[in-house]
Amino acid sequence: MGGTVIGAEAFLSGCKTATKYGESLNFTPEDIAYLNEIAETIIPATSTPGAKDAKVGEFMTVIVKDCYEEKDQKAFLEGMKKLDEASNKLNNASFIKSTAEQRHNLLVNLDKEAKDHQKNKKQDDPSHYFTMMKQLTLMGFFTSKPGATQALRYVAVPGKYEGCIPYKKGDKAWAT
Repeated sequence: MGGTVIGAEAFLSGCKTATKYGESLNFTPEDIAYLNEIAETIIPATSTPGAKDAKVGEFMTVIVKDCYEEKDQKAFLEGMKKLDEASNKLNNASFIKSTAEQRHNLLVNLDKEAKDHQKNKKQDDPSHYFTMMKQLTLMGFFTSKPGATQALRYVAVPGKYEGCIPYKKGDKAWAT
């Protein structure tokens, strides 16, 4: 997954805020709460913690500010507004005020739109904003303590290497 994440080269070379855009990029607590709600719609709390429990909104803001190129930062910020506008158009309510079902349906539509965008985009075009949000949600959740230790099987100090372990239906994936 790491190689397909937008901004993955930043993880290999180190995050830096060399662009003027990133230096002035500030997310408000309301922005973080909004991103937490988007992430929670993608990974809701069930018998395991959800994305909001892992503070994925805060994770997104750090990665976007410190690791994304200017064009991707701009697409992400504009996407936050577009998502809320799409919610107002579809549900007659902002994303925050929409029901869980309305939020889910909106994000399913945006996911289809993002896949179409990916098929038709040029090499220099930024990725679709929802693709960025979804990737950051998944990465932020599954690399967090709640995601790795409660949603995945986790062994802090594993024992010997076992290359072939029988899978039982319903087993959780292993954290790495």
